[in-house]
Amino acid sequence: MIRVVVVDDEALVRSGFQLILGASEDIEVVATASGGEAVETVLRVRPDVVLLDIRMPDVDGLTVLRELRTRPDAPVVAMLTTFDADEYILTALQCGAAGFLLKDTEPDQLAHLVRTLAAGGVVLSPKASRALLHSHPGAEAAVDEDAARVRLLTARERDVLVLVAEGLSNADIGARIHLSAGTVKDHVSAILTKLRVTSRVQAALLAQRAGLLDARPQPEAGR
Repeated sequence: MIRVVVVDDEALVRSGFQLILGASEDIEVVATASGGEAVETVLRVRPDVVLLDIRMPDVDGLTVLRELRTRPDAPVVAMLTTFDADEYILTALQCGAAGFLLKDTEPDQLAHLVRTLAAGGVVLSPKASRALLHSHPGAEAAVDEDAARVRLLTARERDVLVLVAEGLSNADIGARIHLSAGTVKDHVSAILTKLRVTSRVQAALLAQRAGLLDARPQPEAGR
């Protein structure tokens, strides 16, 4: 059972997410909270996944995220936003969020995205992420630098990076390209080192900015 906490300043949003996710047999919304109640609630119920509104009037999502990231055994956190080009999203991803969901995400996709987060995958909207990444100062220079880093990867590592950026966990990547989860973990570690990033989210963002997800070629097994 995947235990979820929903944090939002609007009771209607909290209720909606709780109703949608509660319809899944493997997901339980164990609590909902506003921003001011968020940290205490998360520490009390210890969920696997937190869906955290990024803009709240009492305590904003970035403040809650930073506080949760300092705690041992911190849950996976994904940000909730109404705007697909919210300027705070990139900051949240850099602070350790595992991705972001738009509040108008289709209900039949919501449970799948929560399962992806719980399995160690990342959740990013390619369209929104691309807009975010190319909107900040120095974006064009960053694209050139990213492309140079990607060229350091082997063909197999590029295959794995694309699947990381698509949100797959190590186990799912291994099943897709016929490798053990341990081998995939080694590839991911090498990818983070070569790209000079510290998380799967940062690697996924770099892959999107470098254009690796545009073509999305199907990797061949055993290469």
